[in-house]
Amino acid sequence: MTAFLEPGWTPEPTRRELLGGIAALGLVATLPACSQANTSHDIKGDFTMATITLKDGTEIFYKDWGPKDAQPIVFHHGWPLSADDWDAQMLFFLSKGFRVIAHDRRGHGRSTQTDTGNDMDTYVADVIELTDKLDLKNAVHIGHSTGGGEAARYAARAKPGRVAKVVLAGAVPPIMVKSDKNPGGTPMAVFDGFRTALAANRAQFFMDVASGPFYGFNRPDAKVISATVQNWWRQGMMGGAKAHYDCIKAFSETDFTEDLKKIEVPTLVMHGEDDQVVPIADAALLSIKLLKKGELKTYKGYPHGMLTIHADVLNPEILAFIKA
Repeated sequence: MTAFLEPGWTPEPTRRELLGGIAALGLVATLPACSQANTSHDIKGDFTMATITLKDGTEIFYKDWGPKDAQPIVFHHGWPLSADDWDAQMLFFLSKGFRVIAHDRRGHGRSTQTDTGNDMDTYVADVIELTDKLDLKNAVHIGHSTGGGEAARYAARAKPGRVAKVVLAGAVPPIMVKSDKNPGGTPMAVFDGFRTALAANRAQFFMDVASGPFYGFNRPDAKVISATVQNWWRQGMMGGAKAHYDCIKAFSETDFTEDLKKIEVPTLVMHGEDDQVVPIADAALLSIKLLKKGELKTYKGYPHGMLTIHADVLNPEILAFIKA
């Protein structure tokens, strides 16, 4: 596993970075109030952060922002992150008048650190309970990585009228692990390596992933964004080690082939061509062949974490798909 993890980042800020940050704060303080608010002055609606207690007692944390009568967009995050990974998308779509909802999957973020039920069927059952509670109809479901599998299975099983469109970005379907039926998949030894590294030193493993292949920061010409690495690590360490360990099996071995075939609504498949975590050839390029109403967009040089570092490109494209 360490062959593709090439950490080259140190979490401690330099003296120059600290002084630069202090100087920047001083500069912001001198700006007119309207300049400081230019990214949020047109965001309107109700802002809610709450929890729902599921039938089995698990508490799921979720954010529900925007007008409750607006079209909902539901975001499904990747492993081992949380709803916070959708900050760039939630603020963007909120400003466009949508109602935006994101939850922390069980065992992740601020939800209960479950030791059981950390499998795809249970994840989707949790989403069904949440969307039923909020009575979400005509919703757009957007999933990244593991969340792409969750969104696909939910869309395949949702009640009529619940789902309007689906976006799968850097998503794990149809199935990641290599087998006789999936010869182009990722060898099981890689996922075994994930489990070994997580059990040995989860904090270091998460740092290696975030500062390496996730955002493509291990590429020779990459510009490492330290705050992005720290935020990924922060989200990961909020969740439970047992749930994160179990989820490796969920995202790597779950077969979504039949789910993709059952999705009846328009589905946008987006994938970075330099995705080192979920290689495009065994994911998006196969998924698009299984969808009834699929549209494929690929992005040269973009990494797995493209929704964060290339939000300025991808958010408008998702908006155009939703409005089409």
